[in-house]
Amino acid sequence: MAAHPDILTTVEPAPAKPAHGILRLINRVRVELIDALDRELSAFDISAPQLFVLSSVAYGEADSAAGLCKSISYDPGAMTRMIDRLQQKGLVRRVPHPEDRRAMNLELTVAGKALFPQLIAAKDRVHAQFLRGFSAEDRRMLETLLHRMLANR
Repeated sequence: MAAHPDILTTVEPAPAKPAHGILRLINRVRVELIDALDRELSAFDISAPQLFVLSSVAYGEADSAAGLCKSISYDPGAMTRMIDRLQQKGLVRRVPHPEDRRAMNLELTVAGKALFPQLIAAKDRVHAQFLRGFSAEDRRMLETLLHRMLANR
């Protein structure tokens, strides 16, 4: 049956491909960075999230499970299990809080302090890979822009 000449047939355009917006790009970079860091740290039997915990403790950014949960947005139950694994590996230990008998602080063990520079070197290799071709000014600008985004929350 032929179409009536007075009726125009309209064809719906294909949906536009979604733009790779800022949030999507930041998430892709985050995922790729974590995957690359996990691969680099696998020689040490350490994961990227475990390095984040070790770094937070080593740099004094957090000294308790609660502080770590807050600083790296991690579930308390998962954090306890991660600290348990790091303690089993001999890298961190729980010590009594000096002012609160109910609380425990975290610190790196001698083995944790010895391994930490190697883990930071692995992290630095991953950063260098992802920032290859960036000038020092590009790196500073990227860091400045990311800090500005965080300040806007």
